[in-house]
Amino acid sequence: MEYKPQPQPSWASSPSHVERVRVQPRLIIHGGAGNITPASLGPELYAAYRSSLLTIVSKAHTYLTTPQSNSASTASKLPSALGAATYAVTLLEDNPLFNSGHGAVFTRDGINELEASVMVSRGQAKRGVGVTGLRHVRNPILLAKKVLEHGRDDLLGRGKKLDDDGEPNVPSAQGHTLIHGPTAEKLARQYGLEMVEPSYFFTQKRWDEHVRALDREKREQEMLGAGASANVSATWSKIEYLPQGTVGAVALDEEGVICVATSTGGMTNKLTGRIGDTPVVGAGFWAEEWTEEGDPTSPHKNGLRNPLYSPGPAVVLSDALKGLVADCLPSPFLYTPTHHDLSGELTTTRSIGVSGTGNGDSYLRTAAARTVGAIARYSVLPSAVALTKVAGPSGELQKSAEDRWGKTGEGEGGIIGLESVIVRDANGHVVETRSEILQDYNCGGMFRAWIDEEGVAYARIFRKDQDIPSSYIGEGKPEDPRVWSGEKI
Repeated sequence: MEYKPQPQPSWASSPSHVERVRVQPRLIIHGGAGNITPASLGPELYAAYRSSLLTIVSKAHTYLTTPQSNSASTASKLPSALGAATYAVTLLEDNPLFNSGHGAVFTRDGINELEASVMVSRGQAKRGVGVTGLRHVRNPILLAKKVLEHGRDDLLGRGKKLDDDGEPNVPSAQGHTLIHGPTAEKLARQYGLEMVEPSYFFTQKRWDEHVRALDREKREQEMLGAGASANVSATWSKIEYLPQGTVGAVALDEEGVICVATSTGGMTNKLTGRIGDTPVVGAGFWAEEWTEEGDPTSPHKNGLRNPLYSPGPAVVLSDALKGLVADCLPSPFLYTPTHHDLSGELTTTRSIGVSGTGNGDSYLRTAAARTVGAIARYSVLPSAVALTKVAGPSGELQKSAEDRWGKTGEGEGGIIGLESVIVRDANGHVVETRSEILQDYNCGGMFRAWIDEEGVAYARIFRKDQDIPSSYIGEGKPEDPRVWSGEKI
C-alpha cells in the first residue's frame, strides 16, 4: 500500500469539537535479549528472572492505573506514560539481574559506563533524549527524564539557569538531544538526582562474567596464534550468555501518549568510552504519532480478518478465567464509542513506541527502532508486522550480520513496543480505539513481561511453542498482577 501525505481533517482545526478520548493504559517491559537458552539459565535463575519481571511489571502497572491527586486542584488523574515507563525502568535498574544500573556490565577496563533514553509520541518539545558515559548517576533513566522535561524551556532559553561555575560549564541542557559523561553528570547533580560511588554498580556475577570472558578470549587467541580469528571476542560467546542488551519499558497512558524508556550498561567488555544504540534516537528507541486517511490497518476488512494484521502470539482465556478476571480486575478504561456516524470519511490517529535490546552496534547500523516506525507509517502496515520485519527471525537486524550471523553476536536482539489506534468520523467523534502489545526477537530468548487488555500479567523468556523443560515452571502462565505488586486482595 502506497503512503500518501494526509491533509488535516476538518475537525482538527477546531479542537473544542474533538471528542476527548480516554484510552486504556497499557504496559510492556523487557530485561534483555541474546543467546539465552534454558540450559544457560537453569531452573533457579529462570525462576528468579520470571519473578522479578512479574513483580516489576505489576508494580509499574499499578502505578500507571492508580489515580493521583494534583496539588493544584482537587481533581485526580492517572500518571503519564512518561512517569510510568521511567518508574518501571528504575525498578529494573535497581535489580542486579538486569544489565542496567546496579546490574550493569563492565568495560574491558573493569569500569561501569551507563546509558539511558526516553522518548514520547507527543507532548514534549524535544520528544526524545539520551544520556551516556555515566559513572555516578544511580538511576540514569531519571536523568534522561529530567532532560526531556526541561526541554521546552531549554530550547527557548528561558529555563532556570543552573550552575555554570567550574568545569564543565553547564547552564542547562540547552537544545541538545544526546549528552555525554561529565557534562551529563553535572546536569544530574544540578537536577538533584541521587549520585553514588562507582562501587555501587559492582556485582560479583557481572565481574565474574567480565573476567571469564577476557580469559577465554586470551586462551582462544593463544591457541590460534598469529592467525587468530576475528570471531574470538570477549563481548559474546556461543557457550555463555554474556549480556549485550538493555532494559526497557513502553507505556500507553489514558491520554493516548506512548513513552519509551530504555537503560543499559552496554555490552560486556565493550571499549571504555563506547556509545551504543540505547541513547541514540532512532537506533535503540523510537516513538511517534501520525494521522492516516481511513482505517487502513483495521484488523477486520469487510467483516474478514485483515491478512496484513499479524500481531504476536495471543493468549486465549478460558470462560472460567474470563469470569474471574471480570470479577477481580474490572477494566474501566475500555472505550465504548457514543457515536457511530460512519457516513463520512474516517481519520485514524496512530501512535507507536518501541524499545530495542541486543547487539547495539547492529541497531545503530540499521537505525532499527526508527525503521520499525517508518515501515508502519509509510508502508501503512500494522506495527506488529513492521516490528517483525526488523527484529523477527530473518529480519533486517539478522540480515545486517551477513555471513557473521551466529558467530559474533551481530544482529542478535529483540524489540518490544505498543501501538495505539484512534479512529474518528468526519465530525471528530471517536468510532473506535484499540491498542496492541508488540514483541519479537531473532535470538535464543528475550526477557519480557506485559499486562494484557484484561489486566492479566504475563512473563516470558522463550517462544510460546518452544520446548521448555518441565522444571521451568510458569513460562507464559497468566498471573494476577496484584499478587506480584503487593496489593491487598
